Amino acid sequence: MSLAVVQRRAELGVKLALAAVFLVTALAFALLIWRGHEDTTQNEVAEQPIPFSHKHHVGDVGLDCRYCHAQVEEAASPGFPSTQVCLNCHSQLFAGQPMFEPLRESARTGVPIAWNRVHRLPDFVYFNHSIHVAKGVACIECHGRVDEMPLMRRVSSLKMDWCVQCHRNPLPHVRNPADVFSMRPLNESDAATVRMISKLQSEQRLTDCSTCHR
Repeated sequence: MSLAVVQRRAELGVKLALAAVFLVTALAFALLIWRGHEDTTQNEVAEQPIPFSHKHHVGDVGLDCRYCHAQVEEAASPGFPSTQVCLNCHSQLFAGQPMFEPLRESARTGVPIAWNRVHRLPDFVYFNHSIHVAKGVACIECHGRVDEMPLMRRVSSLKMDWCVQCHRNPLPHVRNPADVFSMRPLNESDAATVRMISKLQSEQRLTDCSTCHR
């Protein structure tokens, strides 16, 4: 093999190596940009067909989360309030207010109100509300102090590392399941937390990929 051929092959190898480095760098840069833009809606108020105030309904009136999110203890999705649930009160209270026209229209047509999700996960992520509620993860751990929100916003990043951080060390985030729907901040001296965490750890490794990606 001539020296020229060897040199050409060496040059080709160097070019291929540089191209590979460039490609990996470009992909890494694109990933950083993508990750930097995936939280653009955090803390922004989500527009809804009816400007529902959690502060009024939860903080002032004292409604339990389960009154509107009736499936939260038994299903992956907590469910959205039906038109009839809203009409249980607002067929009488403030019934003629213009803001409730979408509610009246839904009652007339039978078409559910198109509530907009505030906390949306990618399709490749599996999240089950019922298991978190059963294990003592309070609503405020993910949704924040909704009883202080005139209009609902997302306070958590919902990034993978945010979820994994909790799964690696659930103890600071769990309480007695009877207090899951309370809006009070978590008290680390809650009597049930030690029992809850030991049960969590004995059932499954919470950081297994299959826990969230199925």
